[in-house]
Amino acid sequence: MQFFHEELAARGLLSVHFNFDYIEQGRKVPDPQPKLQARYRKVVDEVAVKYQPRRLIIGGKSMGGRVASYIAADTPHVAGLVFLGYPLHPPGAPTKMRDAHLYSIPLPMIFVTGTKDTFAERPLLENVTQKIGDRATLKWIDGGDHSLQVKRGDKSRWPVAVDLIVEWLSRV
Repeated sequence: MQFFHEELAARGLLSVHFNFDYIEQGRKVPDPQPKLQARYRKVVDEVAVKYQPRRLIIGGKSMGGRVASYIAADTPHVAGLVFLGYPLHPPGAPTKMRDAHLYSIPLPMIFVTGTKDTFAERPLLENVTQKIGDRATLKWIDGGDHSLQVKRGDKSRWPVAVDLIVEWLSRV
């Protein structure tokens, strides 16, 4: 996320990077959703008060994007969502979908994901975004995995993802 934070800021966008409490405390197991969501809401509120942005787009990588999606519809100031590797289902468990809440979010959203993402099988994510309709934009990173990497440590697709996000932001 640090790369995306720095690249978006370098392109003139206000970008705020934060960690959830469990990460800051060095724990590997995420906090329960209510605690994750409360932390995210607090950050959104702080950003809205401090910077008073014209529009506020939230999102994140994997679970961070998922948490953002849970709070977006009922959090003041939020105008859209950016998902980097949205975890549509656990790897190897495509029947355990995490999509039900997405259909009621009345905001534009972009899903940027790798064609080899084990957390979002392509036909399933395509179906979800089609069901969401015009509010959803889906962009594939060819050969990318859940971290948008073609192979471990490969960050060559990350600038492509930033370009896709910036282009989408210019249209919403």
